Amino acid sequence: MAFPRISHDPAVMGGKPCLRGRRITVGTIVGLIASGNDRERILQAYPLLEPGDTDLATLIRRH
Repeated sequence: MAFPRISHDPAVMGGKPCLRGRRITVGTIVGLIASGNDRERILQAYPLLEPGDTDLATLIRRH
């Protein structure tokens, strides 16, 4: 399954999966969700994200 919102670039964050080419790793957002942060709080902390980004991270965390 491909996730168009996730990018892998060795020059960005050491090649870790990032959301839409930004320097925000999927792991960071998954960690915030796992710690109990809700979507609104994450979007306030990372204003470059969109609601679909946090939805995707939630989906990844569940698998």
